[in-house]
Amino acid sequence: MKPQYLTRVDQIDALNTGEKATLRKVEEKFAFRSNDYYLSLIDWDDPMDPIRRIAVPSPLECEETGVLDPSQEKNYTVAPGLQHKYRETALLLVSDVCGTFCRFCFRKRLFMDRGAEVTRDVTEEVAYIRDHPEITNVLLTGGDPLIMATSKLEPIVRSVRAIDHVGIIRIGSKMPAFNPYRILDDPSLLEMIGKYSTDEKRIYIMAQFNHPRELTPQAVEALALLQKAGAIVVNQTPLLRGVNDDPDVLAELFRKLSFIGVPPYYVFQCRPTLGNGMFQVPVEEGYQIFEAAKGRVSGLAKRARFVMSHATGKIEIAGLSEGCAFFKYHQAADPANIGKFIAFRRNPSALWFEDYTEPVTDVPVPAEFMEVSG
Repeated sequence: MKPQYLTRVDQIDALNTGEKATLRKVEEKFAFRSNDYYLSLIDWDDPMDPIRRIAVPSPLECEETGVLDPSQEKNYTVAPGLQHKYRETALLLVSDVCGTFCRFCFRKRLFMDRGAEVTRDVTEEVAYIRDHPEITNVLLTGGDPLIMATSKLEPIVRSVRAIDHVGIIRIGSKMPAFNPYRILDDPSLLEMIGKYSTDEKRIYIMAQFNHPRELTPQAVEALALLQKAGAIVVNQTPLLRGVNDDPDVLAELFRKLSFIGVPPYYVFQCRPTLGNGMFQVPVEEGYQIFEAAKGRVSGLAKRARFVMSHATGKIEIAGLSEGCAFFKYHQAADPANIGKFIAFRRNPSALWFEDYTEPVTDVPVPAEFMEVSG
């Protein structure tokens, strides 16, 4: 089956004339794109349907909150389409199109200024990776690499795999959720994965399922085919208001993923990107939802970490006490910060790391985490 793509809200038959007129104004600012398969998952009788919130524009996106590059990715761009923020990992933007444009996307700037940050010819970028032997992981992202034809994607994978010191190639993709037929109907994609995901150097598929309803029979079959081809598949999702900000929903997502052998990897604090206010959950509320969800599942389903992809690194929300919120650098642009443990006075309204302004230096913490930021 080949899903039909829609690129204008006027093409959504389930919307009435008034809704289309309202959403055209949103579409002028933030592009719309989806397909009939993914839109078929929506209960159109429910105005708060979680899949609808992911895929269909909302007037709330026009609220002037947030910035276009909240993680300051521009500061780590070393060549067109190539970011090198963490010592061991390079990030290669190879596409500025997705199967569906998530309304909460943190890189929606790519869809507003097409081609500005994405590389079409990876020669310079691959040379940079080759010249930096500390890079052991390369993440192909965008946009969505799996929106590309396999004939376009394979040369990129081949050139990266040819670099001896690159042990892992990661492909960040929501296509298994948006359009599993991209995998089901393309044996050449599976052949490519089988060729370049070797016993000693694997390809990882960084899937993104935000809600358990996305795990349709077709999606589960597509994930199984990727696994059988030799890919390691894990899942990551932001915590999103109205989508998965319920412990039961998040636990069901963790549980279903664990059943099919797709470990939950990261749960992200929703980035304060322009237009994303409707999806943001305060940090401390998000931590409580995350922990409550983990408490409902087995150990194999609770391996995710709750983190912020901050400009300075991946900051794990490590815990709460009566008066303090605790954070730990899980990864950092400055290697000296990796593992640093930080305590702040609680701020129930905080949405991002900068919202914490009262550091705590007199709270007892485990000895291995004693480096406290001021």
